[in-house]
Amino acid sequence: MSGQPNDEHERSFAFAKVAFGQIRALRHSASPRNYKIWYTYATGYNPELNADINKLLEKNGQVTEADLERIFDTYLSSNRLSRHLDQIGVQVRDEIEQVMSMIEAAAGSATTYKANLAGMSEQLGAAKDREGLRAIVETLVHTAKEMEQSNKALEARLSASKQEINQLQANLETVRHESLTDPLTTLANRKYFDQALEKAIGDAMIKREPLSLMLTDIDHFKNFNDSFGHLTGDQVLRLVAQTVKNNVKGQDIAARYGGEEFAIVLPNTILRSATTVADHIRRAVMAKQLMKRSTHEQLGRITISIGVAALRDGETPQSLIARADACLYAAKHAGRNRVICEADPEAAAPPASEVA
Repeated sequence: MSGQPNDEHERSFAFAKVAFGQIRALRHSASPRNYKIWYTYATGYNPELNADINKLLEKNGQVTEADLERIFDTYLSSNRLSRHLDQIGVQVRDEIEQVMSMIEAAAGSATTYKANLAGMSEQLGAAKDREGLRAIVETLVHTAKEMEQSNKALEARLSASKQEINQLQANLETVRHESLTDPLTTLANRKYFDQALEKAIGDAMIKREPLSLMLTDIDHFKNFNDSFGHLTGDQVLRLVAQTVKNNVKGQDIAARYGGEEFAIVLPNTILRSATTVADHIRRAVMAKQLMKRSTHEQLGRITISIGVAALRDGETPQSLIARADACLYAAKHAGRNRVICEADPEAAAPPASEVA
């Protein structure tokens, strides 16, 4: 968590050691790109990347340079999402151009059809025998059939375009969701949290409704990671995330705030009610019996500490977060595995440097 820089420092070096170990074992160059791939692999924060690499190792026993380039481009490139958006934009533009061409062709056909009708109307007036009249009618029928076929082609193309555009809209939604979701826990990510909190505060002030913020941190997470490995640590993060999901609803917003910290925004919720929700989450996490999937080893239980603060008039997101964070530090300082809100006497938290 943010108040424990030494923990984060040691954990990042542990991940770096694993990353360089993989680079050395597979005889890859220690380039920034390769380091980023294997560091991400070590953290387990991107399950899709890990699954891709594990599949390659299981099948081929190695990860080639071409594989590394594809993996980086697919999962880690900073331009990945913008590139997807650009591709979808090109597809939409091409689809619109094709439809416009069809419409222009149909408009030309309609103009021609109208001119033909006008010409045949004059010919009908001038027709003097049955054979001449029949020829004009046959021409009229042929022209009408051509127009009907043209209209059917346009209708089919418009229907296909509608389906294509619906699919492109779904692709856009997928990209948008991906950009706002934490891949490990499937909760909202920090980017989404920041946006959602600002909007929720604005709405609360306009409607004159209460709003509470909860910050939670897994107790002794570094020790757990060191003892059982980062993959088991990831399992713990997913467990806590799922527990949070199960205990929030409606307009509540649950997000991974960073590392082993989670944040929950509770619109239209007073401090006392938010504290009750927080304690439900704390108890639910404490009740879980952990087991290592690979060995079925019983790992015991984990606990979390939670700080809760309520929005004040004219307050900014940053100050609300700071007060909730202070309550979280107070919960850590008071012995962990507890909820402290700003109304509690313990909320006068010590400086962050004093919290172990």
